[in-house]
Amino acid sequence: MTTPTTTTDTCEAELLTRVLGALLREDVVGLRSRGTPVRRPDGNWVRLPVPGDALLLPVTEDGYQGAFAARLPLLVRESNGAELASCDSVLGALRVLAEPEDRDGFDAFAEECRQTLATMRLHAATRHEVMERLSFGTGLGGSLAYDTLAARLDHPVYPTARGRSGLGEKHLLSYAPELQPRFPLRWVAVPRETVTVSGTLPEFWPTPAGLGPADPHGTHVLLPVHPLTLDALRAAGLPDGAVLVERAHLEVVPTLSMRTVATVADPSVHLKLPLATATLGLRNKRTVKPGTLVDGAVGQRLVEAVIDREPRFRDVILHADETTYAHAGNELLAVLCRRYPAGLDDAVVVPMAALLADAPDGRLVLDHLADRFQGGDPLALLDSVITLLFDWQTTLFGYGVALESHQQNVSLVLRSDGPRLLFKDNDGPRINTERLHAALPGPWPFNDERILGTDDGPVADLFTTITVHLCAGAYAFGLPRHRRALLDLVRTRLTESVDRLGGDAADVLRARVLHAPELPVKAMVTAGTLLSKERSGAADINKHYTSGPNYLLPPGGSA
Repeated sequence: MTTPTTTTDTCEAELLTRVLGALLREDVVGLRSRGTPVRRPDGNWVRLPVPGDALLLPVTEDGYQGAFAARLPLLVRESNGAELASCDSVLGALRVLAEPEDRDGFDAFAEECRQTLATMRLHAATRHEVMERLSFGTGLGGSLAYDTLAARLDHPVYPTARGRSGLGEKHLLSYAPELQPRFPLRWVAVPRETVTVSGTLPEFWPTPAGLGPADPHGTHVLLPVHPLTLDALRAAGLPDGAVLVERAHLEVVPTLSMRTVATVADPSVHLKLPLATATLGLRNKRTVKPGTLVDGAVGQRLVEAVIDREPRFRDVILHADETTYAHAGNELLAVLCRRYPAGLDDAVVVPMAALLADAPDGRLVLDHLADRFQGGDPLALLDSVITLLFDWQTTLFGYGVALESHQQNVSLVLRSDGPRLLFKDNDGPRINTERLHAALPGPWPFNDERILGTDDGPVADLFTTITVHLCAGAYAFGLPRHRRALLDLVRTRLTESVDRLGGDAADVLRARVLHAPELPVKAMVTAGTLLSKERSGAADINKHYTSGPNYLLPPGGSA
């Protein structure tokens, strides 16, 4: 019983291995808590008792988000040796073990797996054609090619991240970043008195008269709509007095986020638009709630205030401006106008999410960048990035702030004089108001009440699951040939940053991160798809946790 006998294609085998690893990590139907280790000639297995039988899962030691991960893409029925080697068959078997009220979630996740598998096969089929036409230049225009590569790479934690709910092949070919299409936006003319506008819209913003609708008295303003959102908007009904403009206008290119598009005329201006789909879980809708626009602007002002107090970050921690937005009180009619800072035209701008992606020649993006900026040493490049990242994020922790600045929200800005970090999307932080108000009284009028609290716990959890796991640990475990060296590097640089921080905030990070026996780990499948919020207890599906081993502890002992 060493290899599956069921024939599967490579895409399905890769997907099922990740799915099984996530289900084990999140202890779905007791795989982790009720399963017992079994040693067989070919390696380690986990045995899960089920009525009248048992399910066997082949595993291997891991250490990143869980002690073990799936080793082969299958479950085996102990009674007869039958192999379950597809997502459908595995989830069908586990569904029977779930509580009746949770079984719809297993059906939904099975559909999510089917959509992801179709997307993976599309990626494989289009790779050569897409790679041939990618152009890797400097500046924000050049960074879009790296977004395309990152969109073809799996998420470090969520197993079906490449799928988008309800979108088929024709939608992906026309609008997905991994295919790098161009397309024009649609527009809705909305009565001006019903639109909230913050900041100044770009000069290229069209007027109703310019696109055709009669508006002699200037009573309407245009809001852009992603073509994939038109049907949902029609179904929900346009606001009173609003008119859908027949003419499409303003050519754009999708970024890694997909719902955020770069304008072709000016790649330094990105528009974040509601998208009628879900990613990273069926409950993780890609619409744009008006309140998040407010929170993003407040978050930006907050980090700018910290930089004013910490001038060493002034030229190395960069932020996109997210204070310009408009909405009609509707999560399907909203837009964030993101403006990137000037002075990036001569730099290579790469999202952290692209570092472990394959470049067109098959080498990692990280290795190409190391050749260009670090004498061919990828560890030296990661060292320079992680050192700056930890210094900044631990400094923020001292102010009581943790950002949801995962790999997609942080880009490297690379020149010959060293790296800078470029941040965006500050709408989902966690803040200990007692620390923040002691240093920066504010006011800080965040809309989402979940952002603000009076203790360090949620802030430390976000710091750990985002900055440590996704922006540091993911590279150590994603580069097996450098794992030991990179784990030592992550541990050392984080320790140095915590020591530099000092005070009781440093004590919190030592206790909850560096010296903790276990670390919080995102339970994204559970909260995002498998269970309802009532069943999972998740106040925020992106900040719902289980626990995993602490790979920051020194080898062979504890801190």
